[in-house]
Amino acid sequence: MFNTELPADLLGRRVAINGERATVRYAGLVPPTTGLWLGVEWDDPKRGKHDGIHEGVHYFTCRHPTGGSFVRPVKASFGVDFLTAVRRLYEFDTKEELSKEIVISSKTLKWSDVKCRFEELPLAMLNHCEVNGPGEPGEIRNTTPNVEFLSLVGSLLACWEDVAAITKQLDKLQELHLSMNKMRLPSDPSAHCQDFSSLKILILNSCELTWQQILECAPMWPQLELLSVQHNQIAELQRPEGVLQTLVHLNLSNNPLVQDSLLSISALPRLDFLNLSATGISAIRFEDAPPGGQTAMFPALTHLIVDQNNITEWGVVNEFSKLPSLMKFSCRGNRLVSSDGNPATANQMLIAKLGKVVILNSCEIKPLERRGAELDYIKMFGEEWLKAGGPGQPSTHFINQHPRYQELINKYGAPEEGELKKPGPFVLKNQLLKITFIFPDDSSQKPIEKKLPASMVVQKIKGLLYRLLKVPPSDLRLTYTSTKMVGTEFELNNDMKTLQFYSIEDGDQILVRWS
Repeated sequence: MFNTELPADLLGRRVAINGERATVRYAGLVPPTTGLWLGVEWDDPKRGKHDGIHEGVHYFTCRHPTGGSFVRPVKASFGVDFLTAVRRLYEFDTKEELSKEIVISSKTLKWSDVKCRFEELPLAMLNHCEVNGPGEPGEIRNTTPNVEFLSLVGSLLACWEDVAAITKQLDKLQELHLSMNKMRLPSDPSAHCQDFSSLKILILNSCELTWQQILECAPMWPQLELLSVQHNQIAELQRPEGVLQTLVHLNLSNNPLVQDSLLSISALPRLDFLNLSATGISAIRFEDAPPGGQTAMFPALTHLIVDQNNITEWGVVNEFSKLPSLMKFSCRGNRLVSSDGNPATANQMLIAKLGKVVILNSCEIKPLERRGAELDYIKMFGEEWLKAGGPGQPSTHFINQHPRYQELINKYGAPEEGELKKPGPFVLKNQLLKITFIFPDDSSQKPIEKKLPASMVVQKIKGLLYRLLKVPPSDLRLTYTSTKMVGTEFELNNDMKTLQFYSIEDGDQILVRWS
C-alpha cells in the first residue's frame, strides 16, 4: 500500500514503483493533462521512455536518453522510517519463524536470538524494506540501542545525511550494508565522523560511486577496516590522503579500473587483503625493486586476488612476487599459458615463481607439490639458463624473466645435462627408476629394490605392494625420501599421479606403512 500523503520535499526523493527504484526529478503539472505528475529517473533506464520531455517541453533531464517517465503519485511509494520498518519485520512470534536459522557474516543465528525485545536487538536486516530516514529524533537510540549489524540494501535513503541520522543513534554499530542505494554525497563529511565512530565494516556494492566520491565520504568512517565497493563506477584511483588509513580489507572487483592508477593505494599501511577481480588489469610494475627484490609498496598485503582479468605475461607474475608480505594469491581466469599449453604446467610455474605464497587459487601448496614444481621449473628452463651464461653470470634478460632461478639452484642444485632434454612420450613411458621400498614400522621386512617406469601411477604401486605384502591397497600409506633432501618425507597422497609428477628420481626410497 502506497502513501497517500506526499512529502513536502519531493525533488530528489527516492521512490519505489512496482518494485523498481527511481529518483523524483520533477513534481507538477504536465499539460494538457490535469492533476499532479511525478517525473522520475529510473535506476534501470530500460524502464523509462524519454529524457523528461513531453510534447516538446523539457521538464527534467536524465543521464540516459530513455531513463525517465511520468507517473502519478499514487503509484509511488516514498517508504517508511527506520523504526516502522523494524516493527513491521520483527513484531511477530510464530513457532515456525523462531525455528529458522540465518547466516550473517559467517555466523549462524536462530531467529529466536534475533526476535527479542527491540532494545536487545543485535542486528537489523532491513533489505528492500523501503527505509527512507530515521523518523522522530532520538527514537532509534531509545528503541534499538544495541544494534551492531545493520543492512539497508536497496533502501529509499536519498542522502548520506539520512544514513548518519540513523547511525548516530546506534553507538555499537560495527557493520553496515548499503549496497544498491543511490545517495547524494554529504555537504560536510567531516561533520559526521562521530556518527560512524564504531563502524568497522562497510559494504557499498552497486551504488554507482567513483573512487573520488568514496574519498570524499571517507572522513565519515575514521575506524573503517573493511570496505567493499564492487560493481561501481570506479576507474581512476586517487591516493587516500588522511583517510582510509585504518583499512585492512578492500574489495574493488568488477570496476573498470585504470591500471596505471593502482599504485595510488599502495601506501595504505594496514591493507592486508585486496580484491582486483574483473577490473580489466593486464599489468603492474613495481619499479622501486629490481628483479627478485622486494617493493616498498603494499607493505602489509598478504592476500591478493586478480581473477578474471587480462593478465597474459609471466613478467606480471614476477612483479607480484616482489610484494614483501604476499602469502595468498589467486589469478584464475587469466590467460597465463605455459609453452606446452598444459594448465598443470602453468600452475607449477606460478608456484615456482611465487616462492612465499602458501595458498594459490584457494588451494594450499603442499611441500611436496612445491618441491615438484620448483624442480620441474629448473629443468624446464635449464637449457635457456645455460645459453644465458649458466653458472657464471646469466644475462640480464634471463634474470628479468626468471628472477627466482638462481635461488632455486641454490636450494636444489644445478640441473644435470640429462635433465635438460625433455623426453618424448615413448622415452618417458619406458624410463626406469631404481626405487627402494623401506618398511619403517616392520623390522622383520627387509628393503625391496625395484625398477619402475617413471610413468607408473601410485595406484599400481600399491597393487604391486599388495601382491608382495598381502596388505589391502586402501590400508597402505606411502611417503618417499629424496637423496637431494635427506631426512624429509613427502606423502604420495594421490593414487592417480605418476612417479614423474612427484619428481621421484633414480635412487629414491619409498617408505611403506599400513594400518
